[in-house]
Amino acid sequence: MNIPNQKYYPTILKAIHLVVLYMFIQSIIDFPLALYDYYNGTDFLYNPIKKILIGVGSPAFIFYYAYKKARVPLKELFPLKSFNVFLLIPIFLFIWGAQNLIGVINNAIDIVLPPPGWFWELFNKVFESDYGIYGAVLKVVIIAPIIEELIFRGIIMHGLMRNYSASTAVFTSALMFALFHLNPWQFPATFILGLLLGFLMVRKHNIILCILGHAINNGIALFGALIGEEISFLHSRTSLLMTSFLIAVVSFVVMYIVTKSNAAEVNN
Repeated sequence: MNIPNQKYYPTILKAIHLVVLYMFIQSIIDFPLALYDYYNGTDFLYNPIKKILIGVGSPAFIFYYAYKKARVPLKELFPLKSFNVFLLIPIFLFIWGAQNLIGVINNAIDIVLPPPGWFWELFNKVFESDYGIYGAVLKVVIIAPIIEELIFRGIIMHGLMRNYSASTAVFTSALMFALFHLNPWQFPATFILGLLLGFLMVRKHNIILCILGHAINNGIALFGALIGEEISFLHSRTSLLMTSFLIAVVSFVVMYIVTKSNAAEVNN
C-alpha cells in the first residue's frame, strides 16, 4: 500500500496564502484610510496610534495563525542553534559589497523603467519616523527585520525545508520575500538578501542570526539613504566596484566554510 507523503505547514501554496493574508490584513485598514485622507486632507494613515496597532496586531495574528497550523513547538518553528558571533563580520562585508554591486543593476533598471515621482515619495516614507533618526532605526533596523524574519525564515522556511530540497526552500522563500515588498526597483536587493538569509537558515538553523543579518542590511541601506549623494558617487567608481566584488566573493566563501560543519551536524 502506498502511503502519501506527509506535507508539513506551510507548503509553497500555503506560504503564498500566508503572505497574501498578512498583506491583506495590513491593507484592509490602510487603503480606506489613504482614500479618506486624500479626499479630506487629513493624515490618519500616518497616525502613530494607528501604526502601532496595525504594526503589532497584524504580525501577532499571523504568528498565532501559523503556529496553530504548523503544530510544532516554537523552538522548531524559530530554531536557535548555536553560531559563532564572528560570522557577522563576513555577513556585513558581503552585504556591503553586494549593495554596491546591486546599485549598478538598479541604475540600469532606472534607465529602462524609470520609477515615478510618487514611488520615491512613498519609498522615502519608509525611512521617515515620528521620532527622527531614532524612530527610523527602531522601525527599519529593529522592528522590520524581526517581523519579516520570523515570517520568511521562520514560519515559511520551516515548512519549505521539511517539504522540499534546501535549494528550493531558499529560492522560494527569497522570491516570496522580494515580491512581498511590492517594489520592482528594489527587487534585486531584496532577492539577494533573501537568498543570503535563506542560506544562513539552512546552514545554521538560527533565526537570531537571520534577524541580525537583515538588520545589518537595513542599517547599511538607512545609512546610504542619509548620505545618498555620496553613495551614488561612489557607485560610479570602477575601483570600488571591483573591490566590492572581491569582498563579496571572499566573504561568501568564508561564510560557506564557517557554516559547513554546523550544516553537517544538522543533517545528521
